[in-house]
Amino acid sequence: MQIGGGAPVSVQTMTKTDTRDVWATVDEIRRLHVAGADIVRLAVPDDEAAEALAKIVPHSPLPIVADIHFHYKLALKALEAGVHKLRLNPGNIGGPERVRAVVKEAKARGVPIRIGVNAGSLEKDLLEKHGRVPEALVESAQRHVKILEDMDFFDIVISLKASDVPTMVRAYELMAKESPYPLHLGVTEAGPGLPGIVKSVAGIGHLLAQGIGDTIRVSLTEESAQEVLVGLEILYALGLRQRRLEIVACPSCGRCEIDLFKAVREAEKELADVKTPIKVAIMGCVVNGPGEAREADVGVAGGHGYAVLFKNGRMERRVTEEEMIPALVEEVRKIAAERAQEGGAAAG
Repeated sequence: MQIGGGAPVSVQTMTKTDTRDVWATVDEIRRLHVAGADIVRLAVPDDEAAEALAKIVPHSPLPIVADIHFHYKLALKALEAGVHKLRLNPGNIGGPERVRAVVKEAKARGVPIRIGVNAGSLEKDLLEKHGRVPEALVESAQRHVKILEDMDFFDIVISLKASDVPTMVRAYELMAKESPYPLHLGVTEAGPGLPGIVKSVAGIGHLLAQGIGDTIRVSLTEESAQEVLVGLEILYALGLRQRRLEIVACPSCGRCEIDLFKAVREAEKELADVKTPIKVAIMGCVVNGPGEAREADVGVAGGHGYAVLFKNGRMERRVTEEEMIPALVEEVRKIAAERAQEGGAAAG
């Protein structure tokens, strides 16, 4: 998978399982693949985890990044196991000879290296010089990049993560001006639930909207699949990836005369398997409802116990509230079938 150079922005996550548990890790990776992840990173804290990679890699449907700290031999074992990328900081895995051994092997195998700088583990001299500020993150990354460049290695990705959104954003903005290398975006240790999601969206989305960033990871204290789903939603919202099925729905208010929340939940459940890019609108009143419904491929605008069904901008028919979602689902599936048939004919 290509990162940078005009390639689409990719979504990464990191497994939550113990890498030493081979089949639990493989199972999680497969679930992440289904959720829509493009790349997955695995912690490699010791020899047992490094040895497990040799069994995990052949069964993984996703490219694997080995996350290495301190021990250069773990990086060499990960490369031998066939991982697709290393995440490490060359300055913390030993002296020049050890770094050179890793770089030589990575280069021979065509494996890129991500330099991962984190505000929580900056070098002491940089903290004393700058404090925990964006400039310190950038200088740390430049320091590690130079080590690789001096060894004639340029297949590099850079990340500069912080849990403070303004710090993270400014660090990436500075690095984007200084460096030609692809950037991996993330707000590190964003936290659980809604606060973590909002921080990630604020930081990652702000940068992507400026055209900064080539691959992203949403770091949440949640299941890894949730990280993937949030990452995808960020890309959908910015138009950087085409949504398979998009449901537009009003937030509801005192004008709403149907059970809108129930209707949306039912539609999500019934259409969860639809992979075709189709826009669906479920609206609860006659103010904005008809307009939004006409803009969608299929839409309904509800009233007092009834709804009007729209398809491709035209009003199709009036249905009862009970018939509303079944009728909408039926029309969505018709469009999905038609587009699949058209796609098959074009391919033939």
